[in-house]
Amino acid sequence: MRLKPSTINGVLTVSVLEDRIDAASAIQFKESMRDLTTCPADRIILDLSQVLFLDSSGLGAVVAVLKMLGPDRKLELAGLTATVEKVFRLTRMDSIFTIHKMQSDAGQNAVKA
Repeated sequence: MRLKPSTINGVLTVSVLEDRIDAASAIQFKESMRDLTTCPADRIILDLSQVLFLDSSGLGAVVAVLKMLGPDRKLELAGLTATVEKVFRLTRMDSIFTIHKMQSDAGQNAVKA
């Protein structure tokens, strides 16, 4: 699972550099995110703009990362493609996560926060 981390203004952004998060990659995604989120950032933005497909295992992996971060750290999503956004909307996970249209929108909000 290729993930690209970057930190700006104390906000960790992790870009997923794969076109799918599914049953075959969900465990590796969770392990990679666990390693990347050991930094002290309170706010993590997951950039999913390159992810074209997310199945229930992938959704479960994203939720597992949210739980792994605990109540004091925030996981936000950015750049959801139409297909991935539909999964979050149909499962009502869009009410659990803060979702930004683009990663740059999330970054602007980070500066204001």
